[in-house]
Parts: sequence; C-alpha cells; structure tokens
Amino acid sequence: MSYSLLSDANQRLEKALRYVSLSDDVTERLRYPKASLSVSIPVRMDDGSLRVFQGYRVRYDDSRGPTKGGVRFHPHVTLDEVQSLAFWMTFKCAVLNLPFGGAKGGITLNPKELSKFELERLSRGYVDAIADFIGPDIDIPAPDVYTNPMIMGWMMDQYSIIQRKIIPAVVTGKPISMGGSLGRETATAMGAFFVIQTAMTHFSQSPAQTTVAIQGFGNAGAVLAELMFRAGYQVVAVSDSQGGVYAKQGLDIPSIRRLKDSSRGIRAVYCEGSVCSTVEHASITNEELLELDVDILIPAALENQITAENADKIRARYVFEVANGPTNSAADAILEAKGIHVFPDILVNAGGVTVSYYEWVQNRSGFYWSLDEVNRRLEQSMTAETEKIWAIAQELSVSLRTAAYVHALNRLGDAIQAKGTQDYYVS
Repeated sequence: MSYSLLSDANQRLEKALRYVSLSDDVTERLRYPKASLSVSIPVRMDDGSLRVFQGYRVRYDDSRGPTKGGVRFHPHVTLDEVQSLAFWMTFKCAVLNLPFGGAKGGITLNPKELSKFELERLSRGYVDAIADFIGPDIDIPAPDVYTNPMIMGWMMDQYSIIQRKIIPAVVTGKPISMGGSLGRETATAMGAFFVIQTAMTHFSQSPAQTTVAIQGFGNAGAVLAELMFRAGYQVVAVSDSQGGVYAKQGLDIPSIRRLKDSSRGIRAVYCEGSVCSTVEHASITNEELLELDVDILIPAALENQITAENADKIRARYVFEVANGPTNSAADAILEAKGIHVFPDILVNAGGVTVSYYEWVQNRSGFYWSLDEVNRRLEQSMTAETEKIWAIAQELSVSLRTAAYVHALNRLGDAIQAKGTQDYYVS
C-alpha cells in the first residue's frame, strides 16, 4: 500500500483529541501498539513440499481488559494492516463499553489455494507459534476475513492440547458444539442492522422509500442485505469480489443468496420454490456500486474503498461502514463537506465483537443463552451506543466518526487515568 494504514487511523485520533480533556499519558499510550508479534509458520503441504507462511498478532491496548480481535487469512495481510485493525478494535470495544482492549491477527496467503487439510495444519501451526501471546485472560482471537467457526475450533483445540486442558474461552466464533454462542455468525450483520434502524429514526424517511447498495456479499453483507430486504428497504445493488448487480426496481435478496450459496456467483434472480429465473438487471463493478445514486451505501468488503480519488463521486446520503476502515481520512473531509452522514465502522460493525464478548462470558460461566437472549442484549447495546454517539455529534457539531472516537476516548481515558497519570503523581 502506498500509505500507512496506522498513520491514517491515527489522524482520526488526533481529530477527536480536540474535543476531550485527557492527560498526555493517555494519548502517548494510544499512539503505539502494546505488543506486536511476527511469526513464521511452516506447513507440510499435501504434495509433500514445505511452505512457510508469515503470520502476525498485535495487542494494541489492554487498559480496559484482555485484548480481543479477529484473525484474517488474506493475500494482502501485512503488519501495518494488522496494527491498524488492532487500533480500531481498541476503540470499537470502548465504544460498546466491553471490558476488552483491541487486538488483531492474520496470515498472508490466499486460503482458496489450500486444501482443507492444509488449512487445518496452518491454523494449528499459527496457534503453536502464538500460544504464549494469547489466552482467555490475555488475548482472545476470533474469526475475520476468510476464517470461520471450523478454523476457530481448530485453534481452540490446538491451544487446549498445548495447555493440556479444555479452554473454550481462548477463542470466540467457535462451532456451537465446542462452546460457541448462538447468534455469533450473524452478529456483525445484526448489530449493523440495529444501528441502521436506530440511526434512520433521526431522518424522516421510511424503509420503503429508502434505496440501499451493499458492497460485499460475504457473511456480513449478505445477511445484512436480507435483514434490510425483509424490513422493507429497497436493496437495489449488491456485489462480491467478482462484481455486482444493480436493478432500479430492487433485488430479491433471498433468491440471490440461494444462488450465491449454490453456484458461488451473483446474478439478479427471483426464485419460487426450486425454480429460479433471471430478472432484468445491470452488471456493475465494485467501483460503480460505490458511486450509485442511492440513499444508503454500505461498504462491507475490505478497507480503503472510499478514498480522495472517488469520494467526490459518492452520491449516497448515508454511509454505514460494515467493513473495517473502508473510508480513509482524506475521503472523510470530502464526504463531510458534501453533507453525507458517515456512520463509522467502530460502531456499525461492532456487533461481532459484542457477541464474541457474550460467548466469552458464557464460556467462563458455563451457562449458555438462547438466541433470543443474545439478540435482545445485542439490540440493547447497539441502540444505546448509537444514540449516545448521535447526541455527542449534535452537541459538539462534529462528524459521527469524530463523535464515536470522542466517546471511546473518554472511556479509555478513564481506564488509563485510573492507574495514575502525570497529573496524579506531580500534584
């Protein structure tokens, strides 16, 4: 990448610092990750050859509790990216008032090129390499891009083998049969849906009058698309890594999801029973989807999708960031000047880590909740924090992103100051 993601993330921190009164100790602590680990993971491939993969784990800040964050398998994983994601996780956990700090991990590879056996050996090898760096009271990994409950189960099992006892709370996002929480797989989408529903009450616009475009039709994007479709929103465009579809009259999202699950592709279809028919639509690129004239734009793919190069072409009235860091700081200023309301990732996609927290609590207590209980608690948390951030934005006349960082900074500042700062020691 031509710029540092972490430096870009820190620009958001600097902007929010103008609106808080914190000790210099707090800002100094938050400028740097607490610990960064780079590891080499040797894997015996199915053909007998040996490949060595590069892996990372970063614990950014643990002022509020053990660190928490996903592990992604992707060709573009770098230490800078992982540090940036750990930075965002620190603020995300604070925004939702979770007793966690932020962490992230990743391995640089294309997981589609590996067999299931190779992926298992890689996942277990990663845990072998970072076992001393993680733990239920230290750092708790979770799923992220191209990782799933099966991979989390392998990781939990490998850690338990190393420790010679069953420790389900070391990893979240596990299969239900291994201590996973009901609602975890849909938590990111469900949390985003609760944010959207809460936010849209502040604008005089009904779901039936609201058009939506979603970039990214993976686990979070596809589930969110269906939630919005069933709530009456007009979802007119969706896309995956290969491109997307657009239909001005709206798409039948459940039918598209069925096609995607069966053929791994996206087409605008309508299904009745087992019979599906292609409906009129336009094929579009991911870049074209971002520039559609819609009410709500939802980037739910990868980071750095809205930049200074294309921000002026964004025509949506509201942007809800389901991906991590889809809008860079240079684009923020352009979108704000255009009057576009951007609801930031550290709020919108925090449903995943919130239900991960619920899973961790259930693992620690040995008492497991119903799906209704999980979703009730999630809705309560997402709604409350959205309203608080909206109120801060109105009170300070700042963007919603800055308001979210102010909200998180106040909570992080309280935790850091509780341990003693310069003001305490020199008074």
